[in-house]
Amino acid sequence: MNQQSDPHIVMMTLDRETSSVVLTRSDGKEARAPLTDPPFAPTSLLVRLHYSPLGGLLAVTRDGDEVAFEVPARGRTEPLDNRLVVYLDQNMWRPVSEALQGGDTVSGEDRASAEQLAEWVRSRRIILPASAGHHYETAKWSVADKRYSLGLTILQLSRGWQMRDPLQVRADEILEMFRCWKGKADSTRAPSVFTLAPNALHSPRRGVTPSTPPSDLSAADAFRWMSLTSASTYIDVMLDAEHVEPGPETGWVASNQRYSDWLDTQGWDSQQKRRSIDAFLFRDFQHEIAEGAYAAGFTTQEVKQRGQKQPVQGFAVLPATGLYREMVHNRHLNRGTQWRRNDRTDMIYLSCAAGYADFVVCERHMREPLERGIRRLGLPAKAFRRLSEAVLAIGDALEQQVLPVDVSADQKPAPSAGD
Repeated sequence: MNQQSDPHIVMMTLDRETSSVVLTRSDGKEARAPLTDPPFAPTSLLVRLHYSPLGGLLAVTRDGDEVAFEVPARGRTEPLDNRLVVYLDQNMWRPVSEALQGGDTVSGEDRASAEQLAEWVRSRRIILPASAGHHYETAKWSVADKRYSLGLTILQLSRGWQMRDPLQVRADEILEMFRCWKGKADSTRAPSVFTLAPNALHSPRRGVTPSTPPSDLSAADAFRWMSLTSASTYIDVMLDAEHVEPGPETGWVASNQRYSDWLDTQGWDSQQKRRSIDAFLFRDFQHEIAEGAYAAGFTTQEVKQRGQKQPVQGFAVLPATGLYREMVHNRHLNRGTQWRRNDRTDMIYLSCAAGYADFVVCERHMREPLERGIRRLGLPAKAFRRLSEAVLAIGDALEQQVLPVDVSADQKPAPSAGD
């Protein structure tokens, strides 16, 4: 008998209601076994997890809502397939969620924009990646029903796509910068910033240690195990019935406010102030600089020689880190700047996104320094503060896009409204 026609497993289901594992074969037959180690916590809102090697992961909630995630294949964790990357800041996800959930407080313009973004996701024209910032900001919201709706929208439209932890992206860029100086690399770009790879949201730099697969699994099965564990955990935590308590104040806001207030009193020109800001900013980067230089083979003396005049001057060629530096410069150079607790999170995640995404949509408070930084560094990303403006620009880009000739029929994009 041909191997293709032999009965084989096409679906594995973890069923919370029956506390069982269900294996479904290609001939429709099922096998059930007790779920000896249920993965569902008491506050979890998930009732079933379906996994298909061909169809990815499908999570079903108590309310019957479904979340479908693309699951990566080993060796192919960034299958963008010509899709544009559109990053929405946290405050932009809310009107999208309200519009798609039937809220009556959303304008008709925002509703149409949200529906268009969702359609482009379904037709594989764009990806809307989630970040650790989205997960943190959503999970700490204490209003349960609104937190659930927002989390559900982010999960459903991101479909498993993540932006890699910006702290890891920063470390990768700085390492590549030093490697370029040594003649060991040709680009300072960090790899795989938007990815389906497991455990990409939180890097080991934050002290996060991913679960380890059983030692008796093959390399392919171990990767599949990590991918499914990572994806189901992200879904489960985002939709949990209990919110996450916000972390303690770190003193970052007060430190930057004191420095901005002091800088306002100095009679320096902008270039003198920029050099001072670089020295202030150096504290944030010193660990990554030390680690990157060591990994690239630099001696202490060589690092000192490179950084004698401007210790972070070379960061202008780094897409995310250089843009973060520009945003920090812009905020401190703006007289009377008032720093807020979310500013650090916003700047870190938006600069990482704009360093590598095609489009970024955020509030005016951050869009202006972001756009100035994009122009100064000559980056290709486009930043918007209104969903409707972004959707028009994305539509134009999609109409001009040249698709690969070998795109399979089931992945070809739906025709645009103007076709």
